[in-house]
Amino acid sequence: MEDVAALVDVFRDPALRHWTSSLVENEGDAMRWVRGQERGWAAQDRFGFAVFEARPDSPRGQLVGHAVLKEVASGKPSAEVGYWTAAHARGRGVAPRALEALTGWAFDVLGADALEHLELLHQVDNAASCRVAHKSRYGLDTVLSAAPPSFPHEGHLHIRRRDA
Repeated sequence: MEDVAALVDVFRDPALRHWTSSLVENEGDAMRWVRGQERGWAAQDRFGFAVFEARPDSPRGQLVGHAVLKEVASGKPSAEVGYWTAAHARGRGVAPRALEALTGWAFDVLGADALEHLELLHQVDNAASCRVAHKSRYGLDTVLSAAPPSFPHEGHLHIRRRDA
């Protein structure tokens, strides 16, 4: 909960609001968002990680992003990854590093025998997410049809296999 104010500030960015399905407009929204992350951990089906950058003036650092493993289910051979980067941290490799850490964690900690691959989905017109996917060795697998209203544009499905 100590990151609520930083979360509200990060979500003021129009680009982040455009690409993410989360809506954080005030502290109440941010608290609900954090509680949702906590519920995912408790249910063991969604694992969200805050991404911080070290700062000499703050022992915790500055919030620069978020990475999440979702759609996790026992016996299911795949799960989905997602991420966002704060506006002030874009272009510095935050998303690929966070995604690489999340991917390693997912395969090492959660996927002992069952998790075969991870999926990354984004709108086809999100060139930045496509670059992150490629930098993180998630190969383009399929172009997905639009599914309005939730997904009004075509999408890309990228996959990273355990052995990649």
